[in-house]
Amino acid sequence: MAGKFVSERNIKFLLYDVFDIESLTNYPYFSDHNKNTFNMVLKAASKLAKDKLFPVFEEMDRSQPELVNGEVVVHPSVRDILHEYAEGGWISSIFPYDVGGEQLPSMITEVCHFIFACANYSAGAYSGLTSGAAGLIISFGNKALYDRFVPNMFSGKWQGTMALTEPEAGSSLSDIRTVAEPTDGDYYTIKGQKVFISAGDHNCVENVVHLMLAKIKGAPPGVKGISLFVVPKKRMENGQLVSNDVTTSGVFHKMGYKGCPIVQLDMGDAGDCRGWLVGEPNNGLRYMFQMMNEARIDVGLGANAMATAAYYASLEYSKSRLQGRRASEKEPTKPQVPIIEHADVKRMLLFQRAINEGALALLMQCSKYVDLLQVLPEVEKENIHLLLELLTPVAKSYPSEMGIQAISQGLQCLGGSGYCDDYPLEQYYRDARIHPIHEGTTGIQGMDILGRKVIMKNGRAFVLFQEEVVKTVQAAEAYPELLPFSKKLADALQRCRNITAHLLTVAQSQGIEVFLADAVLYLEMFGIVTIAWQWLKQGVAIQKQLGGKVSKNDLHFFTGKMVVLRFFYSYELPKISGLEERLLESDGLTVKAGTDCFID
Repeated sequence: MAGKFVSERNIKFLLYDVFDIESLTNYPYFSDHNKNTFNMVLKAASKLAKDKLFPVFEEMDRSQPELVNGEVVVHPSVRDILHEYAEGGWISSIFPYDVGGEQLPSMITEVCHFIFACANYSAGAYSGLTSGAAGLIISFGNKALYDRFVPNMFSGKWQGTMALTEPEAGSSLSDIRTVAEPTDGDYYTIKGQKVFISAGDHNCVENVVHLMLAKIKGAPPGVKGISLFVVPKKRMENGQLVSNDVTTSGVFHKMGYKGCPIVQLDMGDAGDCRGWLVGEPNNGLRYMFQMMNEARIDVGLGANAMATAAYYASLEYSKSRLQGRRASEKEPTKPQVPIIEHADVKRMLLFQRAINEGALALLMQCSKYVDLLQVLPEVEKENIHLLLELLTPVAKSYPSEMGIQAISQGLQCLGGSGYCDDYPLEQYYRDARIHPIHEGTTGIQGMDILGRKVIMKNGRAFVLFQEEVVKTVQAAEAYPELLPFSKKLADALQRCRNITAHLLTVAQSQGIEVFLADAVLYLEMFGIVTIAWQWLKQGVAIQKQLGGKVSKNDLHFFTGKMVVLRFFYSYELPKISGLEERLLESDGLTVKAGTDCFID
């Protein structure tokens, strides 16, 4: 494979011009870093992506994991890649110095993981899971747990996972059946089964450490009785790793995302699976939500990365593929033109950019909120926390759902070639389909934003969001070129406000089922408005730059970005009108539809 899979120019534009990452270095926590160190980190990430990850992107898809003699065998490059991650400090980079981290801003670490995922999402998933699992131990575990597990996880020798899902308990975690029984020692015995565990077993590490949800025997029913445990595949005894009675009983063969295994685990078949409690009993779901919320943003990031790589593959093809002539050219003897000259191909390419670069801006916005939570005084943190909570379901779902559409348009640019495995678009299309499912389906995200986020703290999060959008609208009004877009965004925000108020009255008058019946449509509408906000933020940053002296290359970059901004406001933002019409109906059609209507 050859070709471009990410825009470093756009990344730096977002980091420095839109979100001013350098301002974080004014806080003591990040004061050791500066623009030079950030650029060095970005350069190192790009080199790792180009040299190690991208070259095996197709190979890892075509040589998928297999269960051999009770162990999952993955592509051999995974071992070398994990070594590179550990050596470069990528697994631990976001954590504080005192636990072995590099105290880098989330904005930098997330954009580096974005670069990795653009190159090879499956390869990048291993280290991200380990980092998230280690983060739970650091946040909620004691020093003994840290000493026992985290150093080997940071070194890349041990894999980390998140083990929630069970055969009869997917999104309904209150129904998990994995049981933990206390013992006379410092551990519990664990018995149960988990499914769909990403990187849950493989032969490129010495051990796998599962952060696992289970219920202590006699715990309260439902989610109030869930606890969090560290359950390793192997445990240390007398300086040696021995079996911890965790068995890989199956590996799922998937439509895409094949380079990273997803497995089924059986714990305690021999009655000797040991788990170590993290934090306090019955607080497991609260603890796990830290990793789940991080993972939801990471899922959005991965979806955005795949769609971005697909865009550059379709762009490269569109520039070189000769086909037909302009619609205004009637002379058949004239030379054919590259398909990028055709208006409909331009539309498809602009659609991809509008989705991808708008979504990446939202993900960077969330990363900045994470960084501010690290450094702001306690009294200022609540508002930032509420904004992050509100935007997390959007940051997960918009890139996931719209990324599939963007890749589909990229595949369409290639025509029949896009449907064949001679080009990477068909793999991107297959790989991307997992993201609307991972870490809470789009339906779950819809119910989360409408049923919890917009009403929490008496609607405070939604009010804060509106204030942030209004700030951007007001900033844009200083530039004549942005006035049409600031007016459209102000109108869209008012529509969002009216729809939200209407649905809240529906909740009171018709009940929770009708209220949430079209939550996914509400999420879609909210997502479009949110991305429009992010595009206007980029527009303000562009106009500021154009007010000074810019190079020829920068002028081309900014001019192109403004065309994409106009495209989003002309082609995507108007879609909220149809969603608005449906959301104001509130007739509970899907609630009232009987199951007999699905019988032929």
